[in-house]
Amino acid sequence: MSGTPSDTSRRPHSTPALALLALAGVLLFALFAALGMWQLERRAWKLDLIERVETRVHAAPADIPPLAQWPQVNAAGDEYRHVRLSGSFLHERETLVQASTVLGPGHWVLTPLRTAQGTIVLVNRGFVPPERRERASRSGNEPAGEVQLTGLLRISEPGGGFLRRNDPAGDRWFSRDVQAIAAARGLPGAAPFFVDEDAPPGQPAPGAEPRWPAAGLTVIVFRNNHLVYALTWFALALGVAAAAWWVVRSARQSRDASEH
Repeated sequence: MSGTPSDTSRRPHSTPALALLALAGVLLFALFAALGMWQLERRAWKLDLIERVETRVHAAPADIPPLAQWPQVNAAGDEYRHVRLSGSFLHERETLVQASTVLGPGHWVLTPLRTAQGTIVLVNRGFVPPERRERASRSGNEPAGEVQLTGLLRISEPGGGFLRRNDPAGDRWFSRDVQAIAAARGLPGAAPFFVDEDAPPGQPAPGAEPRWPAAGLTVIVFRNNHLVYALTWFALALGVAAAAWWVVRSARQSRDASEH
C-alpha cells in the first residue's frame, strides 16, 4: 500500500533538499579547512616567536630602553630581551608577589631600582619561601649602594592572577602589575616593564640553602599546540566531505531503486 511509513522512508531525497545539504557541506568544509590553515599560520608565527626569544635570552646584555622609548616597549619586540642596568635599590619599598616555582610556593621580591638617570625600574630580585617573607630574615643579602645587574626584560602583568585580583589596599599581589605596584609604593614615572634579575655568580651548590632571594628562575614556556588544532580542523573537514559523499551516494541508490 502506498503512503505507508516504510514507503516514505525509502523515497529518494528531493533535489532541493540535496542542494541544501550540499551547500551546507561545502560551507562547513570551507570553514573547517580555513580554521586548519589559520592554525598552521599561528604555528609558524609561534615558532618564529620562540626562535626570536631564544636569541634574545642568550644574547649579550644591552642597556635597557631609554625613557623616550618606554611608550613603544611591547611584548612582541622586547619581552625576554637580555638587558643590563645600574643604580641603587630602594629596599624599603619592595613588594612581594605570590609565586609558585621549582623551589615551591612563596613570593617574588620586586624592588625598585633608582638608576643614575633618576628613573625607576622594578627589579624582580628573585624568589623567597614563606618563612623568608620578612625582610629581616634576609636583610644580609640586600646589596647597598650602587649596583650593576643583568636580567630579562619582562612586560607588566596587569590585573592579577587566575581568579585572583590584586588588592593594593590590602598589599596582596598575585601578578607583577608594574603600574599598580608603582602607584601603591609612591613611585611616579616608573618604567612600564620590570626586569627579572639573572642569578648572580657563586650560587650555593645544589642541595644547599639558596641565597635569598633566589634569582634566575624565569620560566620561558610558549604553548605550541597549533599543529594538533590544525589536524583536528582538517579531520573535521574530511569528516564533512565523507558525510556529504555518503548522503549523495545513498540518494543516488535510492533514486535508482525507485526507478526500477
